[in-house]
Amino acid sequence: MAPSTLRTWDRRYGLGPSRHTGGRHRRYGAADVVRLEMMQRALLRGASTAEAARFALDQVPKSDGVLTAESEPASGVAGNGAGTPPARIVPVAESEGTPGPPRFARRLSAAALAMDVRAMQHLLTEVIGTLGVLDAWEGVIKPVVGALDGGRREGTNGSEGSEVGYLLNECVFAALVRATPMIEQPRNLRPVLIGCVPEEMDALPVYVLGAALAERRLATQLFGRPIPADVLAAAVRRSAPAAVVLWADRSPAVGPRLFTRLARGRQRGRLFASGPGWREPDLPPKVELVGGVREAAERVEYVLLGGGKAE
Repeated sequence: MAPSTLRTWDRRYGLGPSRHTGGRHRRYGAADVVRLEMMQRALLRGASTAEAARFALDQVPKSDGVLTAESEPASGVAGNGAGTPPARIVPVAESEGTPGPPRFARRLSAAALAMDVRAMQHLLTEVIGTLGVLDAWEGVIKPVVGALDGGRREGTNGSEGSEVGYLLNECVFAALVRATPMIEQPRNLRPVLIGCVPEEMDALPVYVLGAALAERRLATQLFGRPIPADVLAAAVRRSAPAAVVLWADRSPAVGPRLFTRLARGRQRGRLFASGPGWREPDLPPKVELVGGVREAAERVEYVLLGGGKAE
């Protein structure tokens, strides 16, 4: 970025460095660099300069202590082109009790934009442990993933920020797997089979649902990777699950026909369609539309166990 642009953003919008040094040098720390990256991405997505600046300052306010840098600044010195090694981003202890979703989201956004895998892993484990899987997904993880991973989810190639989105997705996937323990004494006799429609690109909600059901001590068979329709039908025939939940983020081409295929033979389990890609008029009569991940988890538990809560 041109030094003149940095000076303008500092003067007009307050996106300058948190501290200055003697002479004409401005030194940008880790949090300052994250704000600039957020502003750039907002501009590339069509926001005005003022809107992008407000977004960046809202995500990482200068005064809330979300990030700290090591003794050296994270970036070069504006004006002379000199560079210094990047500072490591470290989470700062919250000053007012248990952190809420907005602060968790700011910290996760900052760690993702810095591509700090260790910080992302720690934050994801902390937010899931503090809020639970569903609240963590809806209030923190899903909004951050949506903001930083728009290009990949739209199926574009080489979009701005795609490297951040891919890395964040891998960290979220690992965190959800860690949050899905093996259940020694499940409350359901037969498993809940969870899968994607064959053409689905986004499998994270499937892992969220699996982890949410594990919190309720419900055993699952999870197919996060989209698999061919005949393979999915064979899995249903062999395991005879108590319920089948298929996720679709976009309108699937073969989805309704796939449910018809799963309902053949000796399949007696309940069939559920989850995700924004389904339309109720297109579904076969015996398939129940359950909306998002939270609705799917609550409805499956109720149908299988009559609404009884896990101890």
